[in-house]
Amino acid sequence: MTQAFDAVPTEFQVPFTWLDGACVAAAQATVPLMALTVHYGVGVFEGIRAYDGARGPAVFRLREHLERLRRSAALLRIQVPFAVEALRDGCCEVMAKNGLREGYLRPLVFVDDGRRGLGAPNNRIRVAVATWPWGRYLGDEGVRRGIRAQVSSLVRMSARSFLPKGKICGQYVNSVLAKRGAAAAGFDEAILLDEHGFVAEATGENLFLVRDGALVTPPRSSPILDGITRDTVITLAKELGLVVHEERFARDQLLLADEVFLTGTAAEITPVREIDGMRIGGGERGPVTARVQARFLDAVHGRLPEHADWLTPYRV
Repeated sequence: MTQAFDAVPTEFQVPFTWLDGACVAAAQATVPLMALTVHYGVGVFEGIRAYDGARGPAVFRLREHLERLRRSAALLRIQVPFAVEALRDGCCEVMAKNGLREGYLRPLVFVDDGRRGLGAPNNRIRVAVATWPWGRYLGDEGVRRGIRAQVSSLVRMSARSFLPKGKICGQYVNSVLAKRGAAAAGFDEAILLDEHGFVAEATGENLFLVRDGALVTPPRSSPILDGITRDTVITLAKELGLVVHEERFARDQLLLADEVFLTGTAAEITPVREIDGMRIGGGERGPVTARVQARFLDAVHGRLPEHADWLTPYRV
């Protein structure tokens, strides 16, 4: 019996990848079958977006992403062999060389082949930056109307066993299983609770609810990724005069919220109109979410001079 495999979509195919300090043909940017990261998930990555804005193409909050990449690696006792400045230049170079005025960047730090087994402390550490054009992760309609989500039966990994603040390759199996379970049940996304029953995050996004005009989001002490889009939204919401509470809340508060939205580099700002078959608020994107979305789009497209330092321009 022949098994069907998903081919790489044509729109994702670009000619160059940055690998170990230089742009190379994407077809040559391969990983050895016995690389430690392939077998054990011991690696770290980032997701970053570039936008073609008022001042030309620029990568959004690039330094913050690369600094988080290095922090994630440190949690695994991996020393990244490139400084943040070199990684920054590599990200801009590969975007320019691929002719992308907008797109997604995926830096990846991985452990090469060498000594085998769980230890292998001295295997070569390698770094790649892949890029591709990418639209709305949860769809244009999802951004406009809102998505349907399911509270997963899986629990968000605990800090007692894992490292939730790290964007670590192997840890994302937790999210993959929740995402696939939600998709199989007909939902767009899954929301995970922590081990104590409080809302943590979605599979690749942080989460906010709106209650009486104020934003509420799980605190950094929860087992959540320290999201850069989350931080951006908190900053922009306060500039809009909105109150932001960082506090734990349970599923019932989520279901009774006036509005719910997700934040992430891939998802940007995506409203949630339904959870577990229950309509959230008016069952559509709410007015507070719309204000935050608009402010966010102004920021990433260079229309907020006060946040020009969030943009790293490059030439195509």
